[in-house]
Amino acid sequence: MNEKTRRVALLGVLFALAMALSFFEGALAPLLGLPPGVKPGLANVVVMYALFWLSWRDALALTVLKSGFVFLVQGASAALLSACGGVCALAAMALVRRLGGTVWMQSASGAIAHNFGQLAAVSLWFMQSAYTLAYAPVLLVSGLCMGSLTAAVLRAAAPAFDRLGKDKKK
Repeated sequence: MNEKTRRVALLGVLFALAMALSFFEGALAPLLGLPPGVKPGLANVVVMYALFWLSWRDALALTVLKSGFVFLVQGASAALLSACGGVCALAAMALVRRLGGTVWMQSASGAIAHNFGQLAAVSLWFMQSAYTLAYAPVLLVSGLCMGSLTAAVLRAAAPAFDRLGKDKKK
């Protein structure tokens, strides 16, 4: 299999995995009794994997695909929040990675940036009020907690991701 075909197939599998994890966490979040807007961020593990072991471009492609899928399933408002949070998270993780931060630092900064990207979108386009920023402390704490969780999940899942990306010749 040539490299381009392999890359497209791998991104397709990663996108499907991200969607499955997104549905799973959507069902799980109400059972956990989390505050509004707080989710474990399990689908972001896939984007983190792409950023850390594939490329920035692949991670961005998955982020855009995730937002497009959210648009189809939940509508334009949810897609806007997904895109704002996803792009902010990706930028933060890439910056912390470039500065030499650990996987935990990258994950936590991505989760916090995701929350603040969504909060900014809500403040600017939906509520058009700075009062939404009063929710920032909840999102900061949840970002640290959920970022720690996603870092742990990524570390545990990394061997499986690596096997997924290997070409099985011979």
